[in-house]
Amino acid sequence: MQPIVGIVMGSDSDLKVMRQALDTLHQFGVPFEVRVASAHRTPDEALQYAESARDRGLRVLIAGAGAAAHLAGVLAAKTTLPVIGVPINATALQGEDALLAMVQMPAGVPVAVVAIDGAANAALLAIQMLALADEALAEKLAQHKRAMARKVHEKNEKLQQALTEFFPA
Repeated sequence: MQPIVGIVMGSDSDLKVMRQALDTLHQFGVPFEVRVASAHRTPDEALQYAESARDRGLRVLIAGAGAAAHLAGVLAAKTTLPVIGVPINATALQGEDALLAMVQMPAGVPVAVVAIDGAANAALLAIQMLALADEALAEKLAQHKRAMARKVHEKNEKLQQALTEFFPA
């Protein structure tokens, strides 16, 4: 299947976090491709990837990076596709440096940013964007949300049962 989401990591060490995005996209049946490209060590490759993304059929990019974390912004500078940044906890600053690097983009170069190490939410946000034009994917998202609600209701039931055991009337 032709990939429609591109996942770019600044380093292969980011895979431990970005795996959440891969797993989520796979669960929803969304085809994706994965690359390592550094905004600082291989800037030409990162720029070329972003420039060619739309022509290659990609519709959303997800960029995971830690520390200075310029990757998402570099990609966003060279594409008209939506870019979602995943700040990764990779330094003594626990990902706050990456978060600030991603959210403080200048006007005209937007990057949507999820929580530190929030790769699963990045994938879900990409899926929501894709679902705007894909009713089957929108239904999968609705099912996913109903399943999450069921789990909360089940946990509440267990809690209520446990409470009545601990504190009988």
